[in-house]
This record gives sequence, structure tokens and C-alpha cells, in this order.
Amino acid sequence: MAEKVSLPAKLINGGVAGLVGVTCVFPIDLAKTRLQNQQGARVYSGMLDCLAKTIKMEGYFGMYRGAAVNLTLVTPEKAIKLAANDVFRQKLSKDGKLPLWGEILAGCGAGTCQVVVTTPMEMLKIQLQDAGRLAAQRTVTASAPAPTPSLVASQTAQPGTNAPPRASATRITLELLKTRGLRGLYKGAGATLMRDVPFSMIYFPLFANLNVVGRTEDRHSNPQDRAPFLQSFVAGCTAGSVAAVAVTPLDVIKTRLQTLQKGEGEDSYKGIIDCTQRILKREGPSAFLKGATCRALVIAPLFGIAQGVYFLGLGEHLLGLLG
Repeated sequence: MAEKVSLPAKLINGGVAGLVGVTCVFPIDLAKTRLQNQQGARVYSGMLDCLAKTIKMEGYFGMYRGAAVNLTLVTPEKAIKLAANDVFRQKLSKDGKLPLWGEILAGCGAGTCQVVVTTPMEMLKIQLQDAGRLAAQRTVTASAPAPTPSLVASQTAQPGTNAPPRASATRITLELLKTRGLRGLYKGAGATLMRDVPFSMIYFPLFANLNVVGRTEDRHSNPQDRAPFLQSFVAGCTAGSVAAVAVTPLDVIKTRLQTLQKGEGEDSYKGIIDCTQRILKREGPSAFLKGATCRALVIAPLFGIAQGVYFLGLGEHLLGLLG
């Protein structure tokens, strides 16, 4: 029978895993956001083109715009997600066994719990990530009128340079709180919930089953028991990529809704239904798969690293040293 979940240890594991994973894959996540937001002028032809142009215009560290927000908030986000799934699995298990419906329900609970942190994190990250795309679009459409100043692009680039306008997460946060209140930071919360709950309902059961492939013990036992590092890593990568691609259309909607500053000729949306209808009408069904490859390339290693670190039990070792 699985050992009782040590919540402090799981929180440490989830936090460390999130920090390592985000640092490794953030540039690809930036490319995903910029590709998903492209509506009018085609600035980037794909992920590699986006990264190359980002380095050219903004320098190497331009690929990490918004990373500070993620690195600050990914610890509680990943900690809540992974720990909540473990707790729900334990509560729903009977005699050490957890049926498929229990795995799905545990994933649903984990996805719901993380939204309280994920929504403001994504909201701030997207504004910072997309600022460079807007600057690049203005370069492509140089004859177009200058866009109306916003929370993100309220400063102009220095004459003779291609540097995009700089904004900080702190300034955006304060401005949102001042003008829109706490609701401003939670813009797109419904779309975030609509994306994260199905993702977790797919990811966690799939990971749990892949993580016991080839093992002789009870397949319904806790999937972390005696799981080799490599198996956890591969299972995390596979389950993450499958779940990521499956919910990409929902991620596109969420990204569009949370983007405050729009480029020339780009739509603004009143809500999830309006966003869906406008994308279908103007861009066609294929637009809902924008950034799918980037998203898979982000989520696969992110969750592979997360599960690998998580199941190595760094939190348990650390608490053991301290205790």
C-alpha cells in the first residue's frame, strides 16, 4: 500500500521541478505565445524563425522576456498542481487501488486548484512575451499609424533602434490593480480553467499508466513507488506532449483573451464564445492549432523534468536533513 503523502515534501519537489523546467524551455514558450497571437502582419513563419528574429532584434536575453514572472510563480503553481493530484489520488484510493475515473477526477481537482496561481502568472507573462512581437510588427508595417499606448507598450523605442518597448511585471500589475482591480489580474480565468482542467484530466491518468508499464507490482498502486527516474521522465514527456496538443485550441483562446495590447488590424474579444467565433471566421479552424508544436516542445520536457525531480524525492531528502 502506498505511503502517506508528505505534503511539504511534495511542495518542495514541485517547486524545484518547476524552476528547472521553466528555465530550460522558456524560449520555446515565448515563441508559442508570439505565434498564437499573430493575426495580421505575418512577422514569424515558425518557431525557429521567431527565435532567430527575437535574438536579432532583442538579443539572447530577449528570449527570456517574462521569465522572471514564471520563475517567481511557477514554484507555487507546479507545487499546487503536483501536490493536489497526489492528495486527491490518496483520498480517492480504496485499499491502495485507484480506478480510472478516480485518476481523471484527481487530475480535474489538480487542474482546478492551480488556476488561482496560473491565471495571474499567465496574464503577466503574456504581456511581457508579446511586447517584442508588437515591436517587430510595427517594423514590418512601418507606414501604419502608431498603436494606442497601453499597459505594456506605453513607451516608445529609442530612435534608430529596433529595441521593443520595455515594461515590467510590477508596473503592469500595479496598473491593472489601479484601473481594473483584482479582476484585472484574473482576466481570462475561465479560459485558463477550461484549458488546465482537461489538460490535467488527460495528463495525470496517462502518466500514471505509462509510469507502471513493464512493472510487475499492482498497476493500481501509487505510480511513484519504486519508479525509475528514466521511466518517470519518459512518461512525463509523453503524457505532457499528448495533453498539450489536445488542449492547444483552448490555449490559443486563452492567450488571445489575456493579451491586452493588440497589433494593427488584430481583433479584440468580448469572451470565450466571441473569441472562438472570430477566430473561425477570420482565420479558419487551423488557427486553433497555432503554436501546437511549440506547446508540445515546452510541455514535454517541462513535465518530464518535473516528474523526474518529483519522483527523485528531493523534498523528502531535504526534510530528512533538516529534521
